Amino acid sequence: PAKHPRRAAYALPMLFTAGNVFLGFLSILKSFEGGLAAASGNLGYNRHFELAAIAIGLAVVLDGLDGRIARLTGTTSDFGREMDSLADVISFGLAPAVLALAWGAQFVDGGIGPVTRDYLRRFASFVGFLFLLCAAVRLARFNVQKNPVPKNPGREDRKYFVGLPTPPAAGLVAAVVYAAGSAPVTFWLYSVLWLILLAIVSFLMVSTWRYRSLKDVQLLRPLSPLTVVVWGAGIYLIWNFSRPVLLAIAVAYVGSGIVIRV
Repeated sequence: PAKHPRRAAYALPMLFTAGNVFLGFLSILKSFEGGLAAASGNLGYNRHFELAAIAIGLAVVLDGLDGRIARLTGTTSDFGREMDSLADVISFGLAPAVLALAWGAQFVDGGIGPVTRDYLRRFASFVGFLFLLCAAVRLARFNVQKNPVPKNPGREDRKYFVGLPTPPAAGLVAAVVYAAGSAPVTFWLYSVLWLILLAIVSFLMVSTWRYRSLKDVQLLRPLSPLTVVVWGAGIYLIWNFSRPVLLAIAVAYVGSGIVIRV
């Protein structure tokens, strides 16, 4: 007879999902605290914004682990998938949208008048809502589609996502904030460019362009010497040069779909 996983095994991936929810909630709290600190006149390095970005980055890691652990232990379930999607809406939809607005659009002061600044903030609120809406639509589409085919299909022996997944979209927001030193944006042109980037990322999430899936990467197989060297070098670079390296990784993945489509 086939062996079924113990009930305790189902709790393991759920713990990672719960951690994902916690990190999204923590990021939102830190974004609020960062906004309060900046409103009090501290427009330099903001530890709260940095922690909000780090929390989103850690949520990306946990999101990649919960599904993989569920598949390895044979504890995948409909409840787990739905819970994972709800967690992603918080951690990769709401949390990055709040951080993006608080860091990139709320403290613009210089070069524009009060009326223009007010319109800029209204536009920023719209873009933030658009990011959240596209993330929710992306997750809902992922849940209902069976074996979706991208508009530009790739190799049959590889797995692909249709549209930009929400974790790397949120990861790009966090990586930019983290790499910029977490000081809020005050120059209006930088804020406009930031909002344009958010709008592009929002479109990529609901697009039908293909993105390479990393689910077919098997970490349990024996690693070649070259793979060991690559992983070791990557860990060293992230540990010592985390800001530029994490930003480069996020930009490379998000931009890969655009390059392939073009």
